[in-house]
Amino acid sequence: MGLHSPVLCQKRSGAYFTPGDVAGALVSWAVHSTSDRLLDPSCGDGQFLSIHRKSVGIEQNPHSAQAAVAAAPWALVHEGDFFTWAAETRERFECAAGNPPFIRYQNFKGDVRRRALELCTAVGVEFTGLASSWALFLVATAALLKPGGRMAFVVPAEIGHAPYAAPLLEYLVGSFATVHVIAVREKLFPALSEDCWLLYADSHGGVASHIDLTVCDQFKPGNERPKPTLRVDLTEWRTIWSRRLRPYLLPAEIRALYGLAIGHPDSRRLGDIASVGIGYVSGDNDFFHLRPSEAKRWKIPRAFLQATVRNGRSMPSQQITRTTVENWTRADNPVLLLRLKRGQDLPASVRKYLDSSAGHAARGGYKCRNRTPWYAVPDVQIPDYVLSYMAGRTANLVRNVAGVTCTNSVHAVRIRDRSAAAKLLPRWSSSLVRLSCELEGHALGGGMLKLEPREATRVLFPADCIADNADTDALEDSIRTLQRWRHYAD
Repeated sequence: MGLHSPVLCQKRSGAYFTPGDVAGALVSWAVHSTSDRLLDPSCGDGQFLSIHRKSVGIEQNPHSAQAAVAAAPWALVHEGDFFTWAAETRERFECAAGNPPFIRYQNFKGDVRRRALELCTAVGVEFTGLASSWALFLVATAALLKPGGRMAFVVPAEIGHAPYAAPLLEYLVGSFATVHVIAVREKLFPALSEDCWLLYADSHGGVASHIDLTVCDQFKPGNERPKPTLRVDLTEWRTIWSRRLRPYLLPAEIRALYGLAIGHPDSRRLGDIASVGIGYVSGDNDFFHLRPSEAKRWKIPRAFLQATVRNGRSMPSQQITRTTVENWTRADNPVLLLRLKRGQDLPASVRKYLDSSAGHAARGGYKCRNRTPWYAVPDVQIPDYVLSYMAGRTANLVRNVAGVTCTNSVHAVRIRDRSAAAKLLPRWSSSLVRLSCELEGHALGGGMLKLEPREATRVLFPADCIADNADTDALEDSIRTLQRWRHYAD
């Protein structure tokens, strides 16, 4: 697609276009004959349609649809929702190519999402509620191909790690004889934080015996697809790697070592010994988090205040101690949570603060007005450890000696098995555990590593016999490799 979605590429006023040589390469891969009919399910300004004369495009944005008609006057351009059109059309195509819209689940909703999910369910693909639009576009497009058909698309790099990408890939390997993913380290869209890879599927109606993967620093467009770097064994991909392709960016010997660690009975995951969850959501951080000077000015008693970790930047490297909190206090940082409980008798000074202009503004916010009472922040807990949600070089796990609480900008870790934790958690900074954070987490953009709670519970503490004999230099090289792929200190 020439004009991308509101999220991945913005609307027309700030559009990012697929580079012409990339679009040309994808069309050349998909089209095998001048008589082939090409489908672009979200054609934008018509860049893909303009390359091949027997083309059909669908575009919901009327301005973009008009641009597509001007760019490819020979093409048939349908203005409207692709999923509605796909459910009604009887047309079938030899090939498809494009750059499907990448709209995250929060914005991909309503009737359009319902129709998309129904189409996917009809061909046997069940997506979770977190699936982004591009994955559903690809399934619905594949269902419109003739036997033997082909498709070539720009896809977000999330195809390599996102859980919702697994049903898509399972569908592709069960519906095409060839499935080829080209992992590109350098950005196809330099102005975007989103990384993009390429996907090619051939011989619709067949079944793939493996996934072809090409790992390259830079994509060099051409009429021929790049040769696969390796063949991904489907059993290994499904079992050891939980249907993720990102681990295949690493050398085979490192994958083998990590796979051995996963399978060893003495290895443990963080979720085996602890629970990981988000901290509280205040509903209005500026109102509920006071500086010590503000608390003093409002005469709010200490009993109604709780020191808190606002974000990962305020975390020390190893422990949150009483000295840490004293340093926050001396700096007059806004680290005192107004912690009030339902049914609690409140002193006049606290009631005065609640009735301030800031308090009246806070109670009108969505979170506050939907809880009773509006000022009682729920889910305030004192975790044993605090884990950074997003990280640059590495995820930070910090022991909570001072008994502070934390917001949802970091993760709250509660220990279940204290003897195992005492043995394993000091190894958090070891090479294999840091590599595990890179493998189990994912790139967020801007070089950041993101660990969702579910991903954090999968962080692996390898058995002693594996950790003690591992090649530290090779592990550190692998960590740097994954950091380069997420563009940290690139």
